[in-house]
Amino acid sequence: MELSIEKIINNKFKNIFDKLGINSQFAAVKISDRPDLSDFQCNGALALSKELKKNPREIASSIAAELEKDNDIEKVSVDGPGFINISLKNEFITSVIDKISQDERFGIEKKASKTVVLDFGGPNVAKAMHVGHLRSGVIGEAVQRIETFAGNKVVSDVHFGDWGTPIGMIIAEIINEKCDAFSLNVEEITELYKKANIRCKEDEKAKETARIITAKMQDGDPEYRKIWKYIRDVSIEDVKKNYENLDVNFNLWWGESDAHDASSEIVKIAKEKGISEIDGGANIIRLDEGNKPKPPVILEKSDGGFTYHTTDIATILLRVRDLKADEIIYFTDKRQEFHFEQVFEAAEKLGIAPGVKLKHIGFGTVNGSDGKPFKTRDGGVMTLESLIELSKEKVRESMPKANAEYNQEYIDNLIDEIAIGAIKFQDLKNNIASGYIFEVDDFAKFEGKTGPYIQYAVARINSILRKAKDADIDFGGVIITNNEERELALKILQLNNVVNRADEEFEPSIISDYAYTLAQTFSSFYSTSPILNENNEKVMSSRLRLAKLVRDILVLLLYLLGIKSPEVMLKA
Repeated sequence: MELSIEKIINNKFKNIFDKLGINSQFAAVKISDRPDLSDFQCNGALALSKELKKNPREIASSIAAELEKDNDIEKVSVDGPGFINISLKNEFITSVIDKISQDERFGIEKKASKTVVLDFGGPNVAKAMHVGHLRSGVIGEAVQRIETFAGNKVVSDVHFGDWGTPIGMIIAEIINEKCDAFSLNVEEITELYKKANIRCKEDEKAKETARIITAKMQDGDPEYRKIWKYIRDVSIEDVKKNYENLDVNFNLWWGESDAHDASSEIVKIAKEKGISEIDGGANIIRLDEGNKPKPPVILEKSDGGFTYHTTDIATILLRVRDLKADEIIYFTDKRQEFHFEQVFEAAEKLGIAPGVKLKHIGFGTVNGSDGKPFKTRDGGVMTLESLIELSKEKVRESMPKANAEYNQEYIDNLIDEIAIGAIKFQDLKNNIASGYIFEVDDFAKFEGKTGPYIQYAVARINSILRKAKDADIDFGGVIITNNEERELALKILQLNNVVNRADEEFEPSIISDYAYTLAQTFSSFYSTSPILNENNEKVMSSRLRLAKLVRDILVLLLYLLGIKSPEVMLKA
């Protein structure tokens, strides 16, 4: 049996359109704009009126007449200029719900597999991860889980910034201060970079020295390579710690350095294809300007060094050739949009990714209450580690003290799960392209559109299920006895469409919004429809089945967002 309610109804409309000899491309239905009037609506008659040169109400009425013969449909009406509204029979709704409750994917379609490479994270050597790195990791991890669940083979790559001039600057500063390079920790390396950055801004000679060291390191100087490897390893270890705290995971830890040899290959391909030229000593690819001037892609600077353009293009080559990518999706600050326009156009000219979808998804910034990028109390840039600790402090305020039932280790772990869930949901409830204000006082509350609210809904149902198990109450087939049960069942039936849209649009906020409304709908249902105190055993068993199904779906949705679902939620 088909478990997608939209597909079932769409097929009903398509069959009628085919029977009537009208264009079935307009047979699509959607959730009704007026749920008080109907469950679903079809607006195809309005679009068909031009094609058929008929009044849309006349077309809609002929379709409605056929729909009235369908035993799964309770009511059909033609409203307004030609909207077709349908309401489903309760027995049909519950038959689909029963099937969904027995399906391990809850009726969500699994698509044919393709290889999707996700590029997110983008941390750099010797730079502490800050709040600006939050969105890339959180969004990328959610999309990774959604794409994997959809049936795709997903390869995630952090694309570590480890090969540019900052390395030369740090090595120069190590030499200048006569440090023991191989005893430095990440904080000391970061401080050296800060000093080097100031020095290079003020002293052209220092800047030139750093450039020369970088070039020699990239060319294979053994001593510089040894220092580079140590700095890279220390930096990656620190970055991994931050991502581990956020439960953000990568298959690959490739850096710009891994594209060095492929960058030489890109230069060679460009020359062979005759699309590169020397301009002012630099090796460039000119781009099609169209309606606006577009600067060229610089493959090699006049000193022979590769640019970020080159390593990004070379990385595309590696991902297509070695990873067999069908799609490569980048998640970065939307201010890098033009950079990727250049990279993708150059890749097309080079012919290195034929038939491969290249897409950049730019996100907005995380802001404070003043609308500016989120900072510490003293006005400095907030590190990711500090943001996580701030979140844990807020959650800890509402936690009870350890006791015989819940020891300190349990409570600390619960604080971690709630705090990280709160951070992630605060981000993922927003459209990717939009920036948002990080609500320090509200993001960890147990009410409102927050992560803890969804987690609490799960824990609340867990409590019901535990009590039902203790009382030997079994799950029964779903029956609908009131409007709240019906609304909850219809909300559950939206799941397939929600997850598919989130997959197709690379937009986790579609899932977070649905998770919140599903939790709200369950709350309304539970306040009017007692479960364990219900006298009718069939109704009680039915409601218990609905409760478990909602719990299981919410756990899945939180997982897709990268959020844990605690078994219980404690409050002080």
